[in-house]
Amino acid sequence: MEKDYYKYQAQTSPYPLGMQVSRASGSYIYDTNGQAHLDFVAGVSACSLGHCHPKVVKAITQQAQQYMHVMVYGEYIQAPAVAYAKYLASLLPKTLEVTYLVNSGTEAIEGALKLARRFTGRSEILAAKNAYHGNTMGSLSLMGLEERKASFRPLIPDVGYIQFNSEEDLKYITTKTAAVILETIQGGAGFIEPNNNYLEKVRKKCTAVGALLILDEIQPGFGRTGKLFAFEHYNCVPDILVMGKGMASGLPVGAFTASQEIMATLMNPKMGHITTFGGNPVIAAAALATLKEITESQLMAQSLEKEILFKSLLVHPLIKEIRGKGLMLALLMKNDQIANELVLKAKAEGLILFWLLFENRAVRITPPLTISEREIKEGCTKILKILDALNGQTVN
Repeated sequence: MEKDYYKYQAQTSPYPLGMQVSRASGSYIYDTNGQAHLDFVAGVSACSLGHCHPKVVKAITQQAQQYMHVMVYGEYIQAPAVAYAKYLASLLPKTLEVTYLVNSGTEAIEGALKLARRFTGRSEILAAKNAYHGNTMGSLSLMGLEERKASFRPLIPDVGYIQFNSEEDLKYITTKTAAVILETIQGGAGFIEPNNNYLEKVRKKCTAVGALLILDEIQPGFGRTGKLFAFEHYNCVPDILVMGKGMASGLPVGAFTASQEIMATLMNPKMGHITTFGGNPVIAAAALATLKEITESQLMAQSLEKEILFKSLLVHPLIKEIRGKGLMLALLMKNDQIANELVLKAKAEGLILFWLLFENRAVRITPPLTISEREIKEGCTKILKILDALNGQTVN
């Protein structure tokens, strides 16, 4: 299978981790040799309820037995998608009332950009330096790292950049700006949180000049930071909310949500955004089961308790800082070589860690929200053992 993998499946890098997966359950992925791997990454924040959560599997199975894809998005009334959009609206501020379901986070970003330009009649989009919003052409145009996008130019025009957390840069938000798009917590840049009421100040400036504020909650959304969406921590309600990843426990999905007034502009001209598989009933059923489990359980509150446990356990001379909130955490190591060694050696120890896109010193810890205290201690013990060896210390 490994030879076929490299021969027939397109690769994203020369050196993939290459685990051959046989099954996955809860917080563990099992390879074809039968070894269990404790998952501290959750499919890069996608598997909110762990692997093969029984309530999600049941919802998928029941819906698959009724009907699957029947028509392109927006033409037929399909109960799972309607139920999901209605339930989500009940959990959000009143201005976030209409949801457009799509296939991925990056498609949701594309839809949000189109919506902002259509509603405002303006073209300028401001993103943050070191931003990451996806890899399709519009999303790629927002990326703050030139070396990742230079090969694909020309990209979409009229995109500018501001420094995340810089009040001085708010002056660049003007009456020419269609939208400011920010990750509520910067992901690829190193899990950087807004500080000094930054998002409130961006919100105020956008309102003053008639620009829309788009918040990308693709990584921090769905309970990962202790709230359903991270913007709830920062007293800032966006005009357009973008989501994905943890929305359907590992199935491909994304969405963007706005007011009726804003969203209605996508119907003029007709089919301003269209997607064949958006709102797929099987995926919508999985998303609804996921959302109900997150909001009807104690998982969100427990995310903050588990953050405290991680930070209390992961104390080591080679760890300079732990960034992030809840179960969206990044270990900032002394240098990128230590970060790289930690990820690779953890794989051999049966622990799944991963890198961040732009901050090479960082190691991602984004486990399922369902991870247990015992599993956290198990994984942290392995991390400390590896770091002790890297630091040349005696392992007790």
